Amino acid sequence: MSAKRSHNASAVVTGAGSGIGAAFAHELASRGGRVVCSDINEDAAAATAHTITSQGGAAVAVRCDVSLIDDVRELAEQSQAWFDGPPTLVVNNAGVVVGGMEIGEAPLEDWSWALGINLWGPIHGCHVFAPILRLAGYGGIINVASAAAFGASPNLAVYSVTKSAVLSLSETLAAELNGTGVNVTALCPTFVKTNIVESGRLTVESAERGGRAMKMTGISPQKVVRKCLNTHDRGGVYCFPQLDAKVGWRVTRLAPATYTRALGLVHRFSAPQSAAGRRGITRSRTSG
Repeated sequence: MSAKRSHNASAVVTGAGSGIGAAFAHELASRGGRVVCSDINEDAAAATAHTITSQGGAAVAVRCDVSLIDDVRELAEQSQAWFDGPPTLVVNNAGVVVGGMEIGEAPLEDWSWALGINLWGPIHGCHVFAPILRLAGYGGIINVASAAAFGASPNLAVYSVTKSAVLSLSETLAAELNGTGVNVTALCPTFVKTNIVESGRLTVESAERGGRAMKMTGISPQKVVRKCLNTHDRGGVYCFPQLDAKVGWRVTRLAPATYTRALGLVHRFSAPQSAAGRRGITRSRTSG
């Protein structure tokens, strides 16, 4: 097999109904791969698969709630049946964002919701698919984390905690699979132009701020995906697709205390005067 695992892959992509997941599905198909497009929104997954097949590619849609282990096991069974064998690439991408409130203010139901998708999703994906790939002796796993995994920000604890854990999961799995023929890559972007803000649970203020930042500095999911797949092909454990992500990684590694103090000062002088005022803001309840 080619050392370029992203080419002619038998790929499973979660959260493939939109954003980065859809971009992964399309790019892998364009590289000659067969793609199982998985999403909790079956219609969205089907739309991605339909676009790929209408362009001459090979894709199928499978509904999967990654927070449920039985759904992920079923995804693995259906994927292997369609591939007539094991997958060669698994992209644990499904994710949501929660933000705008400090620790102690963010509802525990939001913690549970985000942990179920952002953390248990990749855990389930790795738990089910890593043994399959190890047995096959070839393939790769890409876990979509975030620059928030190492560059935590005030009012974004729920999201940062889940993504930090995904990064740790990826590093550990990469070490465990070293020498088995299976590569693991953690994708850590900053702002990417997707619908994650609209589908997240955010205060209005945070949603507006995030939307502006995404519009001003965000890059396309297609560009992020291409960089990630190329990094994965080279055997890279980390992919920082933007300059600010690369700089942030180095700063937080070289001067973590300075970084945290600087964040604290910014938060102190920019935070709303009343926590109660934040509680009163309408927040989206649409899951992604």
